[in-house]
Amino acid sequence: MSGEPNAKARSVLACPMCGARSEETMPENACVFFYECPSCSARLRPRPGDCCVFCSYGSVPCPPVQGERDCCSP
Repeated sequence: MSGEPNAKARSVLACPMCGARSEETMPENACVFFYECPSCSARLRPRPGDCCVFCSYGSVPCPPVQGERDCCSP
């Protein structure tokens, strides 16, 4: 991974609607604002104060946050 040193690239997203869990690869250089649950089709958005769905519903925050940077700034 070339972005953040020692950053984890995968996170398990947990749907707050149905509880389904899905392991996903996180992009190094983009925020993921929407995610559709593969089980119930709920469209997840970040919670207020979070930069992306991985920071809200993931087992691991996004790579920029792992590197203590703002997710959505260059």
